[in-house]
Amino acid sequence: MTSATPGQLALALGIAVFLALFLIIPVATVIYVAFTEKGTNTFTLVNFLDFARTDLFIRSFWNSVYVSAMSVVVASVFALPLAYITTRFEFRGAMIIQTLGFLPLIMPPFVGAVAMLLLFGRNGTVNLLLNDWFGFRIPFMEGLNGVIFVQAVHYFPFILINLSAALRNIDRAMEEAAQNLGCSGFRLFRRIVFPLAMPGYVAGASLVFVKVFDDLATPLLLNVKDMLAPQAYLRVTSIGIADPMGYVIAVVLIAMSILAMWVSSRAMRGKDYATVQRGGGGLAKRRMRPWESVLAYAAVLLILLLVLAPHIGLLLLSFATVWSFSPLPDGFTLAHYGRVFGESFLYVKNTLIYATLAGLVDVVLGTAIAYLVLRTRLVGRQWLDWAATAALAIPGVVLGIGYLRTFYGVQLPDGTPLATLWIVIVLALAIRRLPYALRACYAALQQISVSLEEAAENLGATKMRTVRRIVLPLMAGGILAGFVTSFATAAVELSATLMLVQSNADAPLAYGLYVFMQSAAGRGPGAALGVIAVLLVALCTFASHLIIEKSQKAKGAGR
Repeated sequence: MTSATPGQLALALGIAVFLALFLIIPVATVIYVAFTEKGTNTFTLVNFLDFARTDLFIRSFWNSVYVSAMSVVVASVFALPLAYITTRFEFRGAMIIQTLGFLPLIMPPFVGAVAMLLLFGRNGTVNLLLNDWFGFRIPFMEGLNGVIFVQAVHYFPFILINLSAALRNIDRAMEEAAQNLGCSGFRLFRRIVFPLAMPGYVAGASLVFVKVFDDLATPLLLNVKDMLAPQAYLRVTSIGIADPMGYVIAVVLIAMSILAMWVSSRAMRGKDYATVQRGGGGLAKRRMRPWESVLAYAAVLLILLLVLAPHIGLLLLSFATVWSFSPLPDGFTLAHYGRVFGESFLYVKNTLIYATLAGLVDVVLGTAIAYLVLRTRLVGRQWLDWAATAALAIPGVVLGIGYLRTFYGVQLPDGTPLATLWIVIVLALAIRRLPYALRACYAALQQISVSLEEAAENLGATKMRTVRRIVLPLMAGGILAGFVTSFATAAVELSATLMLVQSNADAPLAYGLYVFMQSAAGRGPGAALGVIAVLLVALCTFASHLIIEKSQKAKGAGR
């Protein structure tokens, strides 16, 4: 690690200015307006008192807490059996099940909501069949139930991924010791296995809670408006950016995101989850008895059918001529895809441009921040990392409101407000996805020995040449993985862009999907556009896995 050079100081200052302009100032503006009396610009708590006195806002707050908590519960019901069965037993197809379990994340949740309505709504496939066969319906998608169901199906992979990793890392000798003392079955899971895997579970559950609490589009599409994120959006879009109540709600959203992360970290503090060996120990994966295999496969298939239902419904809808009050579409057509490619391919083109630019910004900033933190002694360098990562705690709707308030008054020479330009959408996407690229670049640089750079400099290479010829090529796998992750997630981002799109010509794919899904007539083309979005994100996810795998093989071969 070397002392900072003038070039590194300039780089750090440039990054700090960028983060200040497009993250810190917009968020600070939201907080400032929330605590300012309208018209006098003096500090006040009256806006929060008004919030507390308004039944709609209090009901929306508790609805959001309830929906988020219940989504964690339902998501856990999906994730726990899949994680436990695939990590603790000899189970054919375990890798396929884990891969299929990841699929819900590559579909925007609000798109899945429409497909879920067609399958599980009051007049959806399942309820029509239940009514015909047994004479009753189940309110899967009624009110808050629908939001919980859709969100749990979409976000349960966060728990599955983290819990599976935690279960694999447990020293199996501890389970063997418990069995030798007479502990087995569900008691073994409840007293030994699950407590040791608690860090992974809490990490996934806190992510689910925060994501659901901040989600905007899914409740709106299900016509559930008495939740906080929809209320923030509706206040700003219907009353205007001068109304302080939208900003108060935004501050509450930020506070709840930070609180959820803090509670999850406090829950783990002061407890020891360490084991002697990571995934080692005495026990091998247990072979199931025949009846256990039948039950396990039945449970896994049922869960997979539920969590893959949005993809099945979306695919059917994209080819459907008419699908209403019938278990399956009345007929099939390719007309929706023809309309999308003929009239609406602009959404795809805009998305490719916006997500590519956002991904490039993210990997440039991520690489630069990682280098400054790990390779220099620059004072305050850690603050760059913290500031960039803080974007995780900022809901998309809050960032959108902040951009409108901050940049709408900034006008170009021709009088056009800065907030109406498409480049602002790119900047919002870049800020929202910067933490993902930063972590990938940070991990890649951590695996490069400083001695390689020192050797190059001892042979006469300048610091810039060393970075260009040594560091960046060795980081290529991490940089590419960071770009693909940022690109794939930015391609389906809606919460921030919904606030910032000013004209259809500048709209990205997620916005087009939302507009299509508003009406019954547009849902066929919207589903076709949704299939394209899913394929786009799936290809990016697959490319990311290939890049990481090749990078790991290359490092292994070079040792």
